[in-house]
Amino acid sequence: MEWTDQGTIIGARQHGENSVILEVMTAGHGRHLGLVRGGRSSKQQPVLQPGNAVLLTWRARLDEHLGEYKVELLRSHAARLIEAPVALYGLATIAALLRLLPERDPHPALHEGLTVLIQHLDELGLAPALVVRFEIAMLAELGFGLDLTRCAVTGSPDDLSHVSPKSGKAVSRKEAAPYLDRLLPLPAFLSEGQGARAPGAADIAAGFALTGFFLRRYVLEPRGLGEPPERARLVEIAARASLASEV
Repeated sequence: MEWTDQGTIIGARQHGENSVILEVMTAGHGRHLGLVRGGRSSKQQPVLQPGNAVLLTWRARLDEHLGEYKVELLRSHAARLIEAPVALYGLATIAALLRLLPERDPHPALHEGLTVLIQHLDELGLAPALVVRFEIAMLAELGFGLDLTRCAVTGSPDDLSHVSPKSGKAVSRKEAAPYLDRLLPLPAFLSEGQGARAPGAADIAAGFALTGFFLRRYVLEPRGLGEPPERARLVEIAARASLASEV
């Protein structure tokens, strides 16, 4: 068995004295693991870092085997990302979510989203909102998509302000008014038709609260899992940065 594909490294762990088991989100083969012999060498280690874009050739005798990777670096992002705490915690959060996907199950939309996210993950003004959007994409890929494009009551796409925790559908400001204590705030940057205005601290907090609610209810708690600890740190960093920018 053999295939070649592009992907983004999301994890690596030592195997034996000199090898590494590499975890990559690939374009056509989903989250896929493989053995890299000599992966702990001084030449290989800089290549096999989370965030790097790579070209992989995977070989195994049988499809169900772990198999071996040959890895070629396409774009190095790790050196840039490692200098930004928001990038480190953001990438760790995304990697933890991607591990909820079945291994080797293709998710091309998530691969593409991750590729875009990596480009901006060290930008404090952009990364938190992009992570929230990625979490929404994760929910959709796992079968729990949110409908944030139109009001669940009127069908109108205008003036959306809240989300129903039961249905995951948006609600307009007028229709939400009598039920504010039962609904989740919908930040403006997630509403269809919003401009390019950078989200403020309240919007970022509402975005993480929204996705966190549905991730816990439908994805994490049924598996007996809690939120990744890196996510809480990411939310804290994002909130602090957003508040500082508003001063």
